[in-house]
Amino acid sequence: MTVREEMLALALAAQQASRQMANLSTGVKDELLRKMAAALETAQDELQRENEKDLQSAREKGMAAAMVDRLALTPERITAMADGLREVAALPDPVGEVTGMWLRPNGIKVGRQRIPLGVIGIIYESRPNVTADAAGLCLKSGNAVVLRGGSEALHSNRAIGRILQRVMAEMDLPEAALQVVTTSDRNAVTELLKLEDQIDLIIPRGGEGLIRFVSENSRIPVIKHYKGVCHTYVDAAADLQMAEEICLNEKVQRPGVCNAMETLLIHQDVAATFLPQIVAAMRAQGVELRGCEKCREIVADLLPASEEDWQAEYLELILAVRIVSDYAEARGHIETYGSLHTEVIVTNDYQMSQRFLREINSSVVMVNASSRFSDGNQLGLGAEIGISTTKLHSFGPMGLEDLTTRKFIVLGDGQVRS
Repeated sequence: MTVREEMLALALAAQQASRQMANLSTGVKDELLRKMAAALETAQDELQRENEKDLQSAREKGMAAAMVDRLALTPERITAMADGLREVAALPDPVGEVTGMWLRPNGIKVGRQRIPLGVIGIIYESRPNVTADAAGLCLKSGNAVVLRGGSEALHSNRAIGRILQRVMAEMDLPEAALQVVTTSDRNAVTELLKLEDQIDLIIPRGGEGLIRFVSENSRIPVIKHYKGVCHTYVDAAADLQMAEEICLNEKVQRPGVCNAMETLLIHQDVAATFLPQIVAAMRAQGVELRGCEKCREIVADLLPASEEDWQAEYLELILAVRIVSDYAEARGHIETYGSLHTEVIVTNDYQMSQRFLREINSSVVMVNASSRFSDGNQLGLGAEIGISTTKLHSFGPMGLEDLTTRKFIVLGDGQVRS
């Protein structure tokens, strides 16, 4: 069987299984996820044995220590995977929810009801815990899922998939609703992306290179999240102590994630006070700062910021800083260089805060709060499948509801159209 034939057979089986999954009761889905959680904990030895094969291969290839660490399935991470499945089981089920009902003049009632998307393809890199996390969210929302992780985690992903499929078989549910692509052939991704008649949505999770490759080669709708160039604008009416605390949290707490601040914009009226204050605080935490010419007039030893710095997602302890003359210039900067991820304003001016919320059209817009809250769990979704920076069909952190669509339902008592 060729790779193309293998991927087609896999997708067809997933499509068939998705029809059964769409009609499962909430109780059955929740029981499934709880049993999957218990199975992962019981199979800890099996998981670590398979994971060690990936870790050994990574070390032999000279993979960076940080990347090797991301691959590791420690007992704590296995427990976290299991707990994640239990958390998803405890979330409200969106499937079947009627989101509106209205009466037409002819007496028919029209509404919209949530239904699963069908088959979701997840293409991801490195961390094997994504296999369990994504499976849980897709199954709870009534979908089938095809999971294609990176070759560096092949043994770990296969093992997690086998364990979860065993639970489905025990519950007499279709194992094909949860499929892990087991081939390491790179053509598997390309072939999957051609199957628009069998797969309804592709969600890539990984670096910008992976996401651009998927977007450029897919015939299937893709949820894109190229990068997180997140901005914080410190307004003239900001509480500067609050601004310092927020900015430090955004940049320092965990710099290597997509919701970390990458560019700080400071209103010129507070720059003489706030810039030296935030530079000292950031440098105390090991942050390298790169500033515009106006910044360097105030703090002379700042590194000069280049055009590339305004576009950069550093994912490390580096921060670009720019002084702006007013809100309009801050907004213009965000619209020019932003990635539609997360933007923050720090201000005590209510009218300004409302204008920022109304006019800045990134997927998450915040007032007086850290960008690190731009996360499905932190925003109350319970868990997330990823963050979308495209506006169709979902925008921002994606939870269970975002793995469904809505159909129209019509209730009549014999009406016919004249």
